[in-house]
Amino acid sequence: MALSGRLAPRLLLASTGLLAACALYLAEPRFLQAFRNNLFDQYQRWQPRPAPENSKVLVLDIDEDSLTRLGQWPWPRNLMAQLQTRLHDAGAAVAVYDVLFAEPDRSSPAQLAKQLPIELATQLNQLPDHDQQFAASLSLRPSVLGFAATRAPTQATPTHRFAVKLNADAGMPGFPAYAGAITALPELEAAAAGSGAMTFQPDGDGVVRRVPLMIRAGDHLLPSLSAEALRVYLKHHIYRVDADERGAITHIDIGSTRLPTNRSGELWVHYRADMSAQSIPAWQLFQEQPDARLQGAVVLIGSSAQGLQDLRFSPLGGMIPGVHIHAQAIEQSLFGAPLQRPHWASPIEALTLLLAALLLCGVTLTTGALTGALVSAGMLVALNLAAWWAYSRHGLLLDALSPSIGLVLTYLGASVARHRASERQQRWVRDAFSRYISPNLVEHLVSHPDQLQLSGERRHCSFVFTDLTGFTTLMEGQSPERVVSMLNEYLEGIIQIAFRHEGTLERIIGDGMAILFSAPVVLHDHQRRALACALEIRQFTRQHAVAQQTSGIALGVTRIGVHSGDVVVGNFGGATLFDYRALGDAVNVAARLENLNRHIGTELCVSETIRDANPDAPMRPVGNVVLKGRQQPIRLYEPCDTERDFAYEAAYELMAGGDETAREAFERLHAQRPADNLVRFHLERLRTGMGGELIVMTEK
Repeated sequence: MALSGRLAPRLLLASTGLLAACALYLAEPRFLQAFRNNLFDQYQRWQPRPAPENSKVLVLDIDEDSLTRLGQWPWPRNLMAQLQTRLHDAGAAVAVYDVLFAEPDRSSPAQLAKQLPIELATQLNQLPDHDQQFAASLSLRPSVLGFAATRAPTQATPTHRFAVKLNADAGMPGFPAYAGAITALPELEAAAAGSGAMTFQPDGDGVVRRVPLMIRAGDHLLPSLSAEALRVYLKHHIYRVDADERGAITHIDIGSTRLPTNRSGELWVHYRADMSAQSIPAWQLFQEQPDARLQGAVVLIGSSAQGLQDLRFSPLGGMIPGVHIHAQAIEQSLFGAPLQRPHWASPIEALTLLLAALLLCGVTLTTGALTGALVSAGMLVALNLAAWWAYSRHGLLLDALSPSIGLVLTYLGASVARHRASERQQRWVRDAFSRYISPNLVEHLVSHPDQLQLSGERRHCSFVFTDLTGFTTLMEGQSPERVVSMLNEYLEGIIQIAFRHEGTLERIIGDGMAILFSAPVVLHDHQRRALACALEIRQFTRQHAVAQQTSGIALGVTRIGVHSGDVVVGNFGGATLFDYRALGDAVNVAARLENLNRHIGTELCVSETIRDANPDAPMRPVGNVVLKGRQQPIRLYEPCDTERDFAYEAAYELMAGGDETAREAFERLHAQRPADNLVRFHLERLRTGMGGELIVMTEK
């Protein structure tokens, strides 16, 4: 009876963890789906699809070079006719256009004639029509045109050259549904061998992991561009759809080729790491000798040019052209190495979680937390190794993450049940750790739990303040998702630099942050560490800004201020929430130096105390600056990139000594270095009659 009384609370808490694990798996919240997708992406990064030996899938790339050589997009249809004819002459098996030809060619003689006098229009009408030329070339060789699925109803429906066959007991297939479609011109559709939807449905993070094989547009079942390219290439006319009575799809057959799908008829794309070998710039097609690989190949025509906006996020990281996704789907369908998340995966995963969680509960409650931890770790390793084996050997996508999270929750519930009588101080320390983010601070508090109290101590510390210019304007011009991703990457880079130099991240303020040195752990060389940290941040932010600007994000300059002085550091706040930080004039000065950069044109500004502690670091003087609201000047310096700036120092000495030739010296420097903002700042002062080293700021 007593034993039962002791076990009851433990079983209750352990059951809570088990029920939470099961509920989490069954509810399948978005974050769990995102984690699962990221796991599957990681599998592909570790083991992408190998390149087949003799792939017959090529991409004719309308790249930037082709646009430069052949003209901006859209190209005239007579040029497209030449392109199609060249593919025919090269022996391409199928030409697949990941391009929408929904409107007549505006450069066609018939279209131009509508805007000209009757005499000229009559002459133009005698010339061949570009769309007719393109249609004639499409009929030379099997070709597939793309159409766009729309959410709004339309009158047009792509031409059917196929049949869809369902098994006898199938319900209405659950293909992605759309209201209508925007098709190619009728004469082009009539000349082509097929039409397919170019539509993708990326996941919530924007990554394209699956391509639909068919869609529903109104009352019609229509193939995707990838599926129609396969059908035309394989010379079949029937899509066989295997679905259950609820419309859940298991696979789609095109002839003898079986394509495993998810319940919505989508094909998981097994990505290759590099498709560059399968890509041919479009302009090369017009050379005298066409590429021999075109013989008998499925050739997809699409664009990688950034301006044409057909770039998609890939599970392997980065962005790839949409036409490459179609090419990868077709290639894996023809040459094996498919990916599949089988329909039995979810039941097996749920059963595995339930049985493993029950076993773990029993072990933890009867033997102790350590044994439970070892058993739990063994289960986690076994689950993840089994999932990796299924992927690497059989192309099966099994979710080891959700059961792993469930086992962790179960173990936590069982452990809490066994150790519910843990000391109050230990729980308090554990809760307090969640209020800190810097590793050195957590490590210090673990070693000195007696310092977890509201108090402060006087200490000499150094500070690095950073801020990103123009971030508010940047947010207005970009999508929130893209800005958040960029900001996280930017902040993560700076935080890693701060931690490498054993700095404490005091706080993050929007796109800026404050980094503290010599607290909580005393660092006798904190001024040297602060300067080294600031220099590395300057280098990182410059490189990061260039990379972002290359990708189309006009990232601004990062301003940095460095100062040291006496402050009070410790825990401030209340019993509910601690805030470990430094208070004092030195903190305010460091923040003001960061902001001062925008007035004097520098990126990095340090005080004399930092300069004196780093005598070997090359720096050039800014001046004796009286910050707004202060009485005493503070001498400031700008660290040089590599070596001392002797030319600047010579001109500065002339200005400091009141020499009349100082202005001429700075004029020469400005002519030599028009981008040197500090030189420009002093020159503007000299031009207005100000000179000397004393600079009085009237703005913060």
